[in-house]
Amino acid sequence: MVYIFLANGFEEIEGLTVVDLLRRAEIDIRMVSITGSKQIISSHNIKVEADLLFEDINIEGSDMLILPGGMPGTKHLAEHEGLVTALKEYANKGKTIAAICAAPSVLGMNGILEGKRATCYPGYEDKLLGATVSSNKTEVDGNIITGKGMGASIEFSLCIIEHLKDKETAVNIAKAIQYV
Repeated sequence: MVYIFLANGFEEIEGLTVVDLLRRAEIDIRMVSITGSKQIISSHNIKVEADLLFEDINIEGSDMLILPGGMPGTKHLAEHEGLVTALKEYANKGKTIAAICAAPSVLGMNGILEGKRATCYPGYEDKLLGATVSSNKTEVDGNIITGKGMGASIEFSLCIIEHLKDKETAVNIAKAIQYV
């Protein structure tokens, strides 16, 4: 079970590309609203219905936590105490966390990127505290996967698939969607 956390103002391509490609790879991913309502409004005013509310999930039973970027979605993710606590606990246990665009800043500001390579949307590098900042589209460093922004959404998703399943599955999904 994988959880992707959605807040009002999330970047829809970064969030929904991950959901789409992981479901194609037959990975059980659930969209989780942190707003108290299943209806989320993206950064470009697209209404999305989450599968679950934050208060109804079991973080312990999950395999990965994912944060899409976008503004003000990233700001809302960073302000959600329950989510931040879950991210810190996850990181302390060495479990996998992925974040794209501005969202790696949430990890950096909470000490989760210490000693890791990470990438993010330009202008957020100073918030990747403790990380070796990369300009690559994606970075995988142990249990942390980061992506640069919307244009890296497919590559970011494929990195997650490879991590959760295997390289062959990621390559097959890339071929199926005409990415390669």
